[in-house]
Amino acid sequence: MLSAKRNALDSFLNFILQNEGKSWSEFYRFANRRKGNRENVPALKDGNGGLITDPVEKANHLNNYYATVFGCERDTPNINPTHSDKTFTTKINVIRKRLKTIGSNKSVGSNGIPSAILKFGGEAMIPFLARLLDNTVNNGTLPRDWKSAEVVPIHKGGHRSSAKNYRPVSLASVVCKSVEHVITEYTRKVWDDRDWLYEGQHRFRTGYSCESQIITVCQDISDALDEATRLDAIIIDFSKAFDLVPYDRLLTKIAVSGVDSRVVVWIR
Repeated sequence: MLSAKRNALDSFLNFILQNEGKSWSEFYRFANRRKGNRENVPALKDGNGGLITDPVEKANHLNNYYATVFGCERDTPNINPTHSDKTFTTKINVIRKRLKTIGSNKSVGSNGIPSAILKFGGEAMIPFLARLLDNTVNNGTLPRDWKSAEVVPIHKGGHRSSAKNYRPVSLASVVCKSVEHVITEYTRKVWDDRDWLYEGQHRFRTGYSCESQIITVCQDISDALDEATRLDAIIIDFSKAFDLVPYDRLLTKIAVSGVDSRVVVWIR
């Protein structure tokens, strides 16, 4: 694996050097990604108002805060999931579509493999990625480096000395993220075939977005004004909604929605 990684890097760099004057921008983007995120987090305040300046202590303080905001539910209902006897097989065109859309400037994960290698490999990479995904799902296992990620705190507003004002962004393996897109597309197809999602659900569905949701709301308001009818609107803002969703309960719901239990194990 390491030698294949080195060979791919050498091929990519040779390709850039052979096209001197045309691909230097790609080289500089590649070099910047290899340097990683060098933005420093300023001193943070602890629970007593003291300042934390040591990098390791700041990392531990942020990690402890992130751990407190995640929902943890016990006594999750035991519901028998579905399981198909058929071997899970990845469609080649799904992998091909993903490689075409993957960005060359994606952040490098903990294994150091940039997305440029996948794009440079082209068609030669597709059957190997498909076989790798099939093996991980059918066997219920994941490569070790897919389970680790570099967590980068991103300031989202407010005072920089408060840990709650930093959003954690996980820089996972580019290969793993590509595989996640394949799993996502499979899950969406199952839900569409079973008509499992409410028709008013927007954002993550194919052909729907935040913009389509806004257009729908505006149309409802316009219709109510034209018909001189009453229209009630309830707006709810859930703080830390994504973090507080009980993870096990969510997986249980996915399992009973018709998604193969092997995929649910893979997600877990």
